[in-house]
Amino acid sequence: MLPRILPTKVTCVVTRVGVESPLRDQVLRMPAGQRRIRDGWHQLKRAQKPAARSAPAYSRFVNRRIGRALAAVCWAVGLTPNAVTAISAVFTFSAIALLAILPPAWQLGLIVGAGLLLGYAFDSADGQVSRLTQTSSPSGEWLDHVVDATKVSALPLALAIGLYRAEAVPVPWLLVPIAASIIGAVLFFAMILTEQLRRQHSSVPVADGALTRQSSGGWVRALAVLPMDYGVLCLSFLLLGAVPLFFTVYTLITLATGAFLLLAVLKWFRELRAITTAPAGVRS
Repeated sequence: MLPRILPTKVTCVVTRVGVESPLRDQVLRMPAGQRRIRDGWHQLKRAQKPAARSAPAYSRFVNRRIGRALAAVCWAVGLTPNAVTAISAVFTFSAIALLAILPPAWQLGLIVGAGLLLGYAFDSADGQVSRLTQTSSPSGEWLDHVVDATKVSALPLALAIGLYRAEAVPVPWLLVPIAASIIGAVLFFAMILTEQLRRQHSSVPVADGALTRQSSGGWVRALAVLPMDYGVLCLSFLLLGAVPLFFTVYTLITLATGAFLLLAVLKWFRELRAITTAPAGVRS
C-alpha cells in the first residue's frame, strides 16, 4: 500500500497544524534568558506526535531527532519558528547556489551535502519550536511550504546548471535532473492538494488515526520508501567528487521517485473520486 504522506518530506504537512500538547505552563511562560536546552528537549519528547508509519528511515529515525535537538536550542535562545525556517532556507539555498556555481569535487560535495542536511534538520525544527512556543500560524505554515516548494525545483535545476558548466556529463544526461525537478514539483503539489481535499471532504485528517500509529510493518515501510527520502538525496551529494558514481545514484533516486509518483497519483485520484461519488452519509 502506498503511503499517504510524501516520503521525502514527511513533516511538512503536520508540523505546524496542531500545537495542543501536555507542555507545562511554567515552561512555556519562561523568558528566553531563563530557558534551558534540556527542558525544551524533555518537553518535546513528551509532546512529540508519533511518526507517520509511511515516513522513510532517515527522515523518521535520524532527521526528526536532530530537528528535536535543534528545536530545543532554538527555543532556549528565543528564536521564533519563522526565524528557524529562515535558517533552514539559508543553509539549503546556499548549498544549492554553490552547486550551480562551482564544478563537481569532493570538497563541494561535502559542503553541499552538509548544507542540505542542516537545512533539512532546521526544517524539522521549525515546527517543533512552534509546538514549544504554541505559536503555530497559517503564515508560518505557508512560509514553510513555500521554502519547500522552491527547493524541490531549485535543487535539481542547480545540479543541471553546475554539471553543464563543468561539462561533467554528456548533455543528454542533463534531462535526468530536469526530470527530477518536474517530478518533485508535481509530487509536492499533488500531495499538498490531496491532503487539502481530504480535509475538506472527509472527517478524518490525513495525519490522524491509523496513518500515525506505529505498526509492526513500520521498519519495512520506512526502508521501502528510503530511495524517495530527501535525506538520502542530500547524502548522495557526498559522492559528487566521483561524478559517474554520483550520477548513477542520482538517476536511480529519480527513477524511484518517478515510479512512486505514478503509483501515488493513481491511488490518490481513485481515493478522491470515491470521496466525491460516495453518498453523503458514508464519507467519514
